Amino acid sequence: MKKITKKNILLSLLGVFLILQVFSIDKSLPETIDSEDFFKMENVPLEVSSLLRRACKDCHSHQTDFPWYTNIEPLSWWINGHIEFGRENLNFSKWNSYDAVKKRRKIDECIEVLQKRRMPFKSYKWLHDEAKLSEAEYESLILYFQSIR
Repeated sequence: MKKITKKNILLSLLGVFLILQVFSIDKSLPETIDSEDFFKMENVPLEVSSLLRRACKDCHSHQTDFPWYTNIEPLSWWINGHIEFGRENLNFSKWNSYDAVKKRRKIDECIEVLQKRRMPFKSYKWLHDEAKLSEAEYESLILYFQSIR
């Protein structure tokens, strides 16, 4: 019987890690239809558009920029789960596919999560300095969403 050593454990873990690299996430992006896109249809002011694109688009649109570390499994599975969850809850690329009631609810949810500073996620901001919003930027977004309510 082979003795279990630190070296054998590390080699086994390395082998599992290498095998996991075969199971990468799908990084293809769904087509964005201009007539459904929030940024194209809502005449969003440039300052607001810039803030939303900087802090929200990766998880809440079909315009995700996948960083280099999404090539590492199983980290990419975790990140992809966040992206899918974000798109399910609010997708700026499908904005005009929402009916008026759903749009209103999504706007109210945006106001709430911004007021409570729940978005962007802290884990996202750790690796995306551009997503860190100042108090003034949070207030600007809140005022914008309140204005289109």
